[in-house]
Amino acid sequence: MAKEIPDLVAEVRAGTGKGAARQARREFFVPGIVYGGGTDPQPVNFKYNYLIAKLKAGRFMSTLFNLKVDGQEDVRVICRAVQRDVVTGLPTHVDLMRLRRTSRINLFIHVDFLNADTCVGLKRGGTLSIVRPEVELNVLAGEIPEKLEVDLTDYKVGDTITISAITLPKGTKPTIDRDFVIANIAAPRALAAADDSEEDADAEAAEE
Repeated sequence: MAKEIPDLVAEVRAGTGKGAARQARREFFVPGIVYGGGTDPQPVNFKYNYLIAKLKAGRFMSTLFNLKVDGQEDVRVICRAVQRDVVTGLPTHVDLMRLRRTSRINLFIHVDFLNADTCVGLKRGGTLSIVRPEVELNVLAGEIPEKLEVDLTDYKVGDTITISAITLPKGTKPTIDRDFVIANIAAPRALAAADDSEEDADAEAAEE
């Protein structure tokens, strides 16, 4: 299922260069630039508190936005850089790139683990150890999946969950060209400790 594209609201910024950017900051805006898509770069401003809220919401750099600027057609963009003050860490400039629906981009997509309450391994005391809560995928800008899902129901203690266990949307592929680990069902600590003790005993017997 394609993700619903959230809006990102900006205003046209008059002028370019450091002077115009400093003026924007004095007026409690964060300056930005929109580039790419075969058209000229567009200087914009974001209301400071509005942008801070978007950044705090998370995954700002990996979200496709519908950029809304008054008097202009909406355009799809993705953030390519957020410059921050070296002392405060607060944003001072944002770079956005225009995208078409057919553009291919790399994005980190969240992984949801379903049916933990019925998982065989977890019911026997195992622990879900998540290696990759997000997976970087190469996707079409117009078909970004909202999330990836793993059904834990049949996984047992000691099982490993790799990317090949996830059904990826059509036209989507991992950026890593191997069957990498997403998560595993680790043995209970008591069982793992018992196994270690048995291995130590076997090793001592062999030495004797």
